[in-house]
Amino acid sequence: MRLDHISYVTSHEQLADTVQRLGSRLGSAFVDGGIHPRFGTRNFTAPLIGGQYIEVVCPLEHPATELTPWGRAVSKKSSEGGGWFSWVFSTEDIGAIATKFGREAIEGHRTRPDGSELRWKQIGVREIAEARELPFFIEWLSTEHPSTDGIPAAKIEQLDILDPSQLSESWFQEEIFAALGSININWLNPKDYDNQTGIVGVHVMTSSGLVVLD
Repeated sequence: MRLDHISYVTSHEQLADTVQRLGSRLGSAFVDGGIHPRFGTRNFTAPLIGGQYIEVVCPLEHPATELTPWGRAVSKKSSEGGGWFSWVFSTEDIGAIATKFGREAIEGHRTRPDGSELRWKQIGVREIAEARELPFFIEWLSTEHPSTDGIPAAKIEQLDILDPSQLSESWFQEEIFAALGSININWLNPKDYDNQTGIVGVHVMTSSGLVVLD
């Protein structure tokens, strides 16, 4: 298991402004990731040093958006004003994780503007709709990875997460902590943030120094 990417939600109307703002602070341009036809969303991605990436995702006016857990969760976050949404861990055996959840992982895919396709399986999205401090999990079925789209110029140093229990509700707490490596977690109290939970800041080291993306 390893930290794969972090998702930031915005509206379709604010998508261009959001990727420009975050990209300028990262020192790395976002690339068009394409549409998730099964989920009714689309994304842009920016690579990070260490094989991770940041995803900016928005809901679309599409029937699938309100029919799938991911589409509904993204749409809800967008309607709340957007912001950091989730962190995602990749594994080579999502079946073992799915067993804990008691259901099968579902397949997702997206087609890039150049026609190439990325495919994966994911599980845990239902849970993050209400418990945003929890990550969800994917297994890549494609050999290509979004962290190779572009030139990485920043490295994750720390995540600020609202969760005083430090993932005590997760079945995978120990595995997640072990998978973070040198990335630090700053656990914050939801009471100081209107009782919200989840990621509120991402600290990255850039060529210009440490930057906090919020």
